[in-house]
Amino acid sequence: MNTDERTPIPLFAHTPPEGSDNWHRLDDHLRAVAELAAQFGAPFGAGDEARLAGLLHDAGKAGDLFQKRLRGQASNVDHWSPGAWAAITRYRNLAVAMAVQGHHQGLRQVDKNTLRLLDPGSWGARHPDGPALSVDDPGRLLDMLHAAGLDPADPHPSIYGKSIQQTASAMLDIRMLFSALVDADFLDTERHFNHGQARRAAPSLEPGAALQVVRQHVEGLAKMPGADPELLKLRSDLFQACLSSAGNARQPGLFTLTAPTGAGKTLAMLAFALRHAQQVSARRLIFVLPFLSIIEQTARVYRDLLGPSFGEDYVVEHHSLTGTRSTAGQETVGEGDAVAEKERRQRLMAENWDAPVIITTSVQLLESLFANRPGACRKLHRLASSVILFDEVQTLPLSLAIATLKTLSRLTAGYRASVVFATATQPAFETLSRVVREDRNTGWAPAEIASPELGLFGRIRRTSVTWPGKEPTSWEQLADTLALHPRVLCVVNLKRHAAELTRLLRERGVAGVRHISTNLCPAHRQRVLNEIRQTLENGESDACRLVATQCVEAGVDVDFPVLYRAMGPLEAIAQAAGRCNRNGRLETGQVVVFRPEDEAYPPGAYAQAAAVTWALLSRLGPDAMDIDDPELFARYYTEMYDIARPETHNRELRDAIAAQDFEAVAREYRIIAADAINVLVPYEEEEFEVLCRETEQRGLTASWQRRARPFAVSVFRPRPADPIRRYLKPVPVVRGGDSDEWFIYLDPAHYDRDTDLGLVVPDESQVLIA
Repeated sequence: MNTDERTPIPLFAHTPPEGSDNWHRLDDHLRAVAELAAQFGAPFGAGDEARLAGLLHDAGKAGDLFQKRLRGQASNVDHWSPGAWAAITRYRNLAVAMAVQGHHQGLRQVDKNTLRLLDPGSWGARHPDGPALSVDDPGRLLDMLHAAGLDPADPHPSIYGKSIQQTASAMLDIRMLFSALVDADFLDTERHFNHGQARRAAPSLEPGAALQVVRQHVEGLAKMPGADPELLKLRSDLFQACLSSAGNARQPGLFTLTAPTGAGKTLAMLAFALRHAQQVSARRLIFVLPFLSIIEQTARVYRDLLGPSFGEDYVVEHHSLTGTRSTAGQETVGEGDAVAEKERRQRLMAENWDAPVIITTSVQLLESLFANRPGACRKLHRLASSVILFDEVQTLPLSLAIATLKTLSRLTAGYRASVVFATATQPAFETLSRVVREDRNTGWAPAEIASPELGLFGRIRRTSVTWPGKEPTSWEQLADTLALHPRVLCVVNLKRHAAELTRLLRERGVAGVRHISTNLCPAHRQRVLNEIRQTLENGESDACRLVATQCVEAGVDVDFPVLYRAMGPLEAIAQAAGRCNRNGRLETGQVVVFRPEDEAYPPGAYAQAAAVTWALLSRLGPDAMDIDDPELFARYYTEMYDIARPETHNRELRDAIAAQDFEAVAREYRIIAADAINVLVPYEEEEFEVLCRETEQRGLTASWQRRARPFAVSVFRPRPADPIRRYLKPVPVVRGGDSDEWFIYLDPAHYDRDTDLGLVVPDESQVLIA
């Protein structure tokens, strides 16, 4: 049908924006979403399917009942199921049907019974979930689309297939199509309510030009006075190895980067990603880190390096603290304020990862890959034709390893994404390739970027390690020993151990005692870390004795001459050792591993990994326990997998994937497994009061959560009878009721800001801090 022959649909998709009488016409919305979705789906061969989903997603709004809803004359109207049913009956396309059905309420389950519920003819007057039926004849929708010149092409073949699958890879295929649809829908709806103004286009990656900037920066670092020649040579070798491997890899693939702490991995990873992006025409780089503390460091390096040449929108962070760097109590300032506009724009770009370089957390990326809600999934289509680099990958929970590897392998096999696993303590995931392989993925057989022939680990031995004997060490003995070292870091396994050791040191009048654990809110931890770094830079006269939990291990930039580490998983010991003599200022740093008298571990696989470490030590002896030897880690992980059998973990998640139940998968896939709540604590009194008042006036909002996260502590969800409940006030929800995830702590006396112990709940409350 020619454009001139189109019959406009005298119907609407959305009400006018504030201050306007410009209603959003339904045909305009369907056409715009279809074209945007097709654009988003094209990089992975799903352009036609995405276009069909865009045309069908809101077609149900043509019903009289929905038009009344727009005018406030009706409520709770289903406008999605008719289009989903048309996708099944007319186009025989399960993936499009699932995407259309879920574009408001989230992806459901792919099974015959669930799909039958989409049939409007079986409902009568009411939808099974409650909403009233907007259109009871899907054929009418197709006639309407035809009259408006919006005839969908029949997409064939489907990226998902025509039969119901039972794999993690198949679920990713549906999520990717779903992502293309919901992002297009969000963007066109946002444009309408912004008075027709579309978002500013994101800059392009320009990998060649960016790589030149990185090269020049690295050359400048090598010329700085006082640099250790051996360390410079090692960093140069790693950098060149990354460039060489990237130049030789002419197709997207799976890679590992195994390099010691301090080898310049942050810049080497960036160089690999940019050179590889040139080779495979990647559209963006996505850096994934496990902890907020190292995200701050990495983002600062990349932004300072690339921002001046390519603009402030080139590097975008996306994590729970995004958008919290403005003045306390302010989400935005004046309309003309450039800082507020920049923060607003970066928040929008973070929503759908529309930027050349994204820096995010493991929680954000991995849980999105297994999500079912539109907001979490909308960015996933940006992963196609991207280079995705995971740093400190040893932190991936063993219970999620198989599902994660299957999904990432599918990203590479089906979406031209490259995946890099980088760490000094590389897990032996390749030994799991057989159980990872399934229809649509290729298993797990990554290529190592830094050849073992470089001998990276043997060239910079910054520490010597003393392993424990059979006799345990009491906290009193340990406190006496730490008091002998003016600058020492002690890492323990539990927060109660850290608090007890800190108390003993302070009772002895030992100078310079500091404490860090997740009992401190993120803003508090960051302040303490900054003060510690400043002390360590001030010369050797200032004492600094830091007692901490594992939160300071992976990637945190502190440098102590002496480290004491409680016996634990081998990778945790090695990561902790990376905080000792980190910058090579001493010939050899001293690392002492000890067995606490009160030997206890966090729940989950941590204790099992510690047991494998102890078994290796007992069998091999201390001389063979070389934490700079990748072969030791290969042996350690292989033994751990043989014992733990990760393919048998998390039966609930495995069953949900087999059932293709998107809601259940999203519920079961959690990087932080324990059920925890967020507690706003009075770390900064003025900000605490501002946030408390706002909850009374507006309730729980996304803006409030962004600003509250730096001042929140995670607590394992207490039982109804637990005494801590008396100190927790739930944050009210905007639409009524109370949140079960956000609480305000009512007694300021329990938050220890002065001695940096953080949230110290009275013993009788029997609370566990997550």
